[in-house]
Amino acid sequence: MGSVWLNILFGFHIAACIGIILFILLHAGRGGGISGLFSGMVETFDGSGIVEKNLDRITIILGVLFAITTILLFIFL
Repeated sequence: MGSVWLNILFGFHIAACIGIILFILLHAGRGGGISGLFSGMVETFDGSGIVEKNLDRITIILGVLFAITTILLFIFL
């Protein structure tokens, strides 16, 4: 039964790895960003768009998930 939970943990870890790579690549290097692709999007007052803020949030969540699964894999393996 323990191997089933370990396989599920590996699945979450691999999904977090792939997701964090993709979402980091969507970020801008020096301005623009993914919100630059949607020039008609509504911008907020601080200059970053809603799309960029959601991209930041998803990247942070994936980073935390990656860190947690890494620690759990270290403990259980």
